[in-house]
Formats: sequence, structure tokens, C-alpha cells
Amino acid sequence: MNKKTSKTIASKASKTLSSKSASKVQKSIAGSVLAQSRTKKVTSERVEKIAAGALKSKTSASLTKKLAGSAVSQSTRKKGEK
Repeated sequence: MNKKTSKTIASKASKTLSSKSASKVQKSIAGSVLAQSRTKKVTSERVEKIAAGALKSKTSASLTKKLAGSAVSQSTRKKGEK
């Protein structure tokens, strides 16, 4: 089953990529999320690690966590797999 990025998250990702104030982490995750919005692409291992770190961080912004959640949910790795 292929998961796809919702229109709402894709819109947030697009705005993040064009934002001058967005962090490098936000832009990395946003690029991956946006690439998955209309394709069968999945989250790369590199972006998945970045996104997982953002989800675990207490200092990540709400937007970062939303984008990260979308990216991680579209990973092909199974929970607990390294």
C-alpha cells in the first residue's frame, strides 16, 4: 500500500521550501514530503533519520513535527528495524 502526502501537508511543505526563515531540517523534510505528494516515492533513509530525530526532539517546532510525521509514515522500513 502506497501512502501519499495529504494536500494540507503538501501545501505546508511547499510554503516551507520557499520560506527564508525555515531551517535546514525543515527544508530537508519538506522536500521529501513534497516529492511524495503525487508519486510513489518513499522517504529515504537519510531523511527518515532526520525526521525521527525531529519527532524525538523537545525543541522541534510544531510544523517540523507535522512534516516529520508525514515523512516517517511513508518510510518502507518497519518499526524497530535499523
